[in-house]
Formats: sequence, structure tokens, C-alpha cells
Amino acid sequence: MQIPRRKSDELKKRDTGPVYLTEAGFARLQGKLARIRRSLPNLIADTAQAAAQGDRSDNAAYTASKGALRRANWQILEIEDELKRVVVITPGPDADGGIKLGSIVTLETKNGEKRFEIVGPKETNPDTGRISQESPLGASLIGKKSEESVTIKTKNGSTNYRIVGIK
Repeated sequence: MQIPRRKSDELKKRDTGPVYLTEAGFARLQGKLARIRRSLPNLIADTAQAAAQGDRSDNAAYTASKGALRRANWQILEIEDELKRVVVITPGPDADGGIKLGSIVTLETKNGEKRFEIVGPKETNPDTGRISQESPLGASLIGKKSEESVTIKTKNGSTNYRIVGIK
């Protein structure tokens, strides 16, 4: 039988490295923090109102509102921690013209051209062409220059890409 973990155990194991975000991602995270902070007075009022309705042990409304308040406070702590560790990604190639975090890369494949933006893991969205520098393709592109080729091995074989543009 495995004993469930406590929140304090999760805190000890969480990532303490840099959080790579674009300027827009940084602004979104700040906005999310502001929205949650603005919701706190309402959550506190809801909890107080539910507590005033009687016995707290059998009060489902109190339990739910207290849970919502705890989640909001937890999210505030998490976001504040991330904001302390944010490294804002500057767009474009590196000083030598190579691909770095923040670069927009155009690749030529056998099916035509594909365009990818190399971003941090928190902003990854492959459907819109935003891939992480930790993904197999993103990691293999870092440091490469225009006209170089990259081969990515997948479970279905391998795919060859030629870099045709870096912004």
C-alpha cells in the first residue's frame, strides 16, 4: 500500500530551474496572477458566508468554498514562484546566426516547408508551430544554422529536415 503524498512533499520535488517565457507569455502569467488576486475577496466572502450557515462538518458549501480558496492561494504561490524564475526569451537567432530559444525556424521537409518557433516548455503548442527546446526536434535544432540538415529519429523511422530560414 502506498501512502498518499502531502503538498509539502510536492514542494520539495518541484522544479526550481528557470522558466523560459516569451514577453507575451510573461504578460499572460502576470495577468493570471492579477485575476486570481482580484478573486480572493469574493472567495473569502463566500467562505465566510458558508461558514455562517452552521455546522462546518456537514456544510458542503463551506467545504467547497474553502477548497476554492485554498486552490486560489496555492495558485498564487505557484505563479509567484514561477515569476521569480522567469527568463524572458528574446526573439531571433543567436549572435552567430544560429538557432536559439526564441528563434523562428523554417524547415524544408519532403512534404514542403514547416515553420516552428522554439519556446520554453510552458508555452509549447505543436498545433500552432510552437515547440519546446526540450522536444526532440527543438533540442536538435538549437545551435544549428541555415542550410544545415537535421535528422530526427522517431518510432516510425526517421525524418530529415533542412533549415531554410531563421528569424
